[in-house]
Amino acid sequence: QVQLVESGGGLVQPGGSLRLSCAVSGSVFRSNDMGWYRQTPGKERELVAAIISGSGVTRYKDSVNGRFAISRDNAKNTLYLQMTSLKPEDTAVYYCNVAGAIEDDYWGKGTLVTVSS
Repeated sequence: QVQLVESGGGLVQPGGSLRLSCAVSGSVFRSNDMGWYRQTPGKERELVAAIISGSGVTRYKDSVNGRFAISRDNAKNTLYLQMTSLKPEDTAVYYCNVAGAIEDDYWGKGTLVTVSS
């Protein structure tokens, strides 16, 4: 059974930092490139960061490049997203999944990040 459990969200002031975590089923985690996605009401879910399973190469959406850092701990089957210099427009529900996931795939509940003063 697929497991995707996101955590670490919360309320943070502009300019602040948060670290998100995602516990992933071992079979899914080991064999797939992984990504962090986010969604705001009325908008499509978007991929903001991805990490390649073998090489660890990372890719970022332009608007978060230089502020967010995705990483993975293969021993713990856990995906991370370190977010710094947060902006109000980063407010969203954040999800993890395999890179290239579509809406019909299984999704976890996500974790809400609110950036507000």
